[in-house]
Amino acid sequence: MAEEKENQEVEEKEEKSGGNKLLLIVIIVLLLLLLIIGGLVAYFLLSGNDEPQEQPEPQKIEKKKKVSNMTEIGPIYPLDTFVVNLVNNNANRYLKCKIDLELDSPELQQEVDKKLPAIRDLIIRILSSKTVEEIQTSRGKEKLKEEIKRKINEILTTGEVRNVYFTEFVIQ
Repeated sequence: MAEEKENQEVEEKEEKSGGNKLLLIVIIVLLLLLLIIGGLVAYFLLSGNDEPQEQPEPQKIEKKKKVSNMTEIGPIYPLDTFVVNLVNNNANRYLKCKIDLELDSPELQQEVDKKLPAIRDLIIRILSSKTVEEIQTSRGKEKLKEEIKRKINEILTTGEVRNVYFTEFVIQ
């Protein structure tokens, strides 16, 4: 009888350990499946569309044109430093910036010299109408450059400003 009890206990232990091994194998297989599925989902989400689009090619060409235009920079007209108060409800905030204008021709420098007070006034009005949030980001700075360029070009007659460069830009 004692031998039969020992045999039953050994068989029960083998069945339990076999069940535990089976459970462990099932858990490992499920984890591997989850990892594979997660990896596939991440791959498809991050890879985007593999279909060729017609727009990226012209954009690449435009970027190359912009880079080649940098080698053909026109005359630079440096302006004095601007210090203006920014629009803010809570505290006094100000902007200190230095701006250089890229002109399309050397002849335009004479007109800019004559209209310099009007150009400085225009830039001061534009800068002081902005909030910190509007000009803090790079996108905001680009919009500000475009607005300055557009407004200056409205008052020029013999040429135009090609680009506006911030050579110093401090918000405090």
